[in-house]
Amino acid sequence: MDRQRYSRNISVEGFGEEGQRRLLESSVLVLGCGALGSVVAAYLAGAGIGHLTLVDFDTIDITNLQRQILYTEQEAGAYKATTLADRLTRLNSSIKIDAIREFVTPAKARELFKGHDFIVDASDNPDTKYMIDDACHELGLPYTIAGVLGMNGQIMTHVPGSARYCDFFPESAGAGYTPCSIGGILGPLPGIIGSIQALEAIKYLSHTGTLLTDRILIVDGRDLHFNEVRLR
Repeated sequence: MDRQRYSRNISVEGFGEEGQRRLLESSVLVLGCGALGSVVAAYLAGAGIGHLTLVDFDTIDITNLQRQILYTEQEAGAYKATTLADRLTRLNSSIKIDAIREFVTPAKARELFKGHDFIVDASDNPDTKYMIDDACHELGLPYTIAGVLGMNGQIMTHVPGSARYCDFFPESAGAGYTPCSIGGILGPLPGIIGSIQALEAIKYLSHTGTLLTDRILIVDGRDLHFNEVRLR
């Protein structure tokens, strides 16, 4: 363990060297490398997650850059997953980072998720979130799911035995889905939500703090209100 590099983590009360060791021994998959995923992955890489898998089939677009701030104008057209993996390797060269550039089907999700300790949903559509929920339920894996649009965001965390995404949203949300290309999104909001997702992953893996289980945290960016909806 590089105690100097991770000294600010180790100094946190209740975290210590044991918490850092757990992070270094952990494996996290981030599905989606856009506004949420790039933020989550950056904080997880910096924190010292031993193995990160970044999954995204999409490429960087100029319209992404007001919120996907780890990418540059010169990288427009490049694959997000590999570009992000390269950048994060330069942030922390001591961890393993895999980039997967493909569209994930339900069968593929189950194959990819195996061997990971935690799954981060950073997708931008309800169908992918239901797919992650189903695959993680089948495999007994914890996850955090989040969504952002306009000036609003929401996030939840699931561990085996707690409420699932489908418990909060029992019917497909696809009919009411509005992509950000139509509804828009202010760039700092996914930064806030993605940071919370990263914190949830770190807390779970290091066995510290209380997770956002059995509840959804709702962020109203317009008025800067934080509310919770509890299921249990």
